Amino acid sequence: MSAMLSAEQLQFKEAVGRFFDEVSSVSTVRAFVEAEAPFARDVWQRASTELGLMGVHLPEEFGGAGFGARELGIVCEEMGRTLYTGPYFGSSVMASYAVLFFGSEDAKARHLPAFASGESVGVLALDSLDKETRIGGLLKGDEMHRLQGRVPVLVGGADADVVFALADGPGGVGLYRLLTKPSGLAMVSRSGLDVTRRLSTLELSNTPAERLGIAQPAQMTKFFDHLCVALAHEQIGGAQALFDSTVAYTKSRYQFGRPIGSFQALKHRCADLLLELELAKSVVYEAAACLDRGEPASELASMAKAMGSESYMNVARAAIQLRGGIGFTWEDNTHLWFKRAKSSEVFMGTPSYHRDRMLDHVREAS
Repeated sequence: MSAMLSAEQLQFKEAVGRFFDEVSSVSTVRAFVEAEAPFARDVWQRASTELGLMGVHLPEEFGGAGFGARELGIVCEEMGRTLYTGPYFGSSVMASYAVLFFGSEDAKARHLPAFASGESVGVLALDSLDKETRIGGLLKGDEMHRLQGRVPVLVGGADADVVFALADGPGGVGLYRLLTKPSGLAMVSRSGLDVTRRLSTLELSNTPAERLGIAQPAQMTKFFDHLCVALAHEQIGGAQALFDSTVAYTKSRYQFGRPIGSFQALKHRCADLLLELELAKSVVYEAAACLDRGEPASELASMAKAMGSESYMNVARAAIQLRGGIGFTWEDNTHLWFKRAKSSEVFMGTPSYHRDRMLDHVREAS
């Protein structure tokens, strides 16, 4: 089955998992949240130099490792499992994929090597984070490539060295690089439900930019598919971490003289969650394999995002419920994954949106 990981991919997954177990422990995540400190650049550089994670999905000609969606998914899955707080999704996934899909050859040669080496952290001003058809609808560009508009949610903006944007300009939606440094932009940090993922807002008013390319509709669909599959990997990684910790808790929590995990009702509950999680994993892995084969993958990508979202949320709800009163407390760590699960459920589209999108693509194909 193409959805299964190869022996080499499993070894890579183990290596990435060991790395994030070391650098992204729960205590490290909580310290990041409570101190509101910048992300650790030294960890970012280690991830790049030791494992090549920043460019794992980028072509070798641009300094990457030359792998694909499955290897990127492995990285996202392990980051989701440990709630890594660096701007990987905003930079290495969103910004890198935007340059790779929409940028000219010159733009790729100038920007992708810096992403792959970890020297540069990027951010993509994507004015719609929930629907493919609305991307580029709020930001406007004129003949002089000056951008204006408001981006309400910017993923990882405060940590960026360079800002890219998808905006509606002459010739259609284009990819732009803002010529103003992030420190000179009207970028303001904003609070979100998920305290482990940094968000910002961005106001642009005749901001000078360089157009790097035009986003063709077919490429836009592929771009959206790749983002959804990467995020779905992150979701199943988080769901697996919560499931494992919940099962361990039910084995250690005693009531009426026996572990609560020995009660049949809780066994059935955990079995149902495991089945749902394994089904979601199968779809997510197959979607990534389909992307790597270069086949149309929109149906699978949307199915993966929908199933990943629902599986993560169901596991998160059960994790709190099965822990009883302690599951709702700040001292317990469950809420960190619960908040990531809830925010990721709507990030890049809700399950209901993706089911509609999947059906639309099925109708078009038939």
